[in-house]
Amino acid sequence: MIRFENVSVQFDARRALEDIDLTLSQKRIGIIGANGSGKSTFVRLLNGLQTATSGRVLIDDLDPVKDGRKVRRHVGFVFQNPDNQIVYPVVEEDLAFGLKALKLPKDEINRRIDEILARYDLSDFKTHPSHLLSGGQKQLLAISGVLVMEPRYIVLDEPTTLLDLRNRNRVEHAIADLDQTVITVSHDLDLIAGYDRVLVFENGRIVIDDIPANAISKYREMMA
Repeated sequence: MIRFENVSVQFDARRALEDIDLTLSQKRIGIIGANGSGKSTFVRLLNGLQTATSGRVLIDDLDPVKDGRKVRRHVGFVFQNPDNQIVYPVVEEDLAFGLKALKLPKDEINRRIDEILARYDLSDFKTHPSHLLSGGQKQLLAISGVLVMEPRYIVLDEPTTLLDLRNRNRVEHAIADLDQTVITVSHDLDLIAGYDRVLVFENGRIVIDDIPANAISKYREMMA
């Protein structure tokens, strides 16, 4: 369970989030809102990429500020641009990066890498240069790099924005098949239409909190 307790975030004179108080327990949660509404700041609080100015965030009773290392093992984060997430020049090296930090046996590292590559039809690219992958393959590699760490929660920040329709659909199917709790920030309203809950942000506040059909309809009215 994820809990926000009266959380605010201040950037100089601008308040990015104001008095967010809620509990997240659903398996699929969508986050929508106009640019600058506070949604990315909100999800970055989940694994300590951003800290609260006031209030507290709890991830299964762990504080991302005080228990940062433990929280980052439980909360995987997939960025909008996979090039910002892919660190190593070869696919298998990139996937092994986080696993080596866990000091896992080599056999276990190889097992996890082989399983995740097979899951996304990337086995033939194991020794392939990461930067030569297609946009969709890079996004799946970024997701794979999170999944091999076996987190409980996965946060995706605009995971389909840079993709063509075919690869957008591949990523949508990949997300749908995840066992973990998924929290997705997206302007792609169709992507989150089948989720359990949608939060709509405006001016640093949650102005709508509802099932997708209702939340998306009200959001469209707001943006008209």
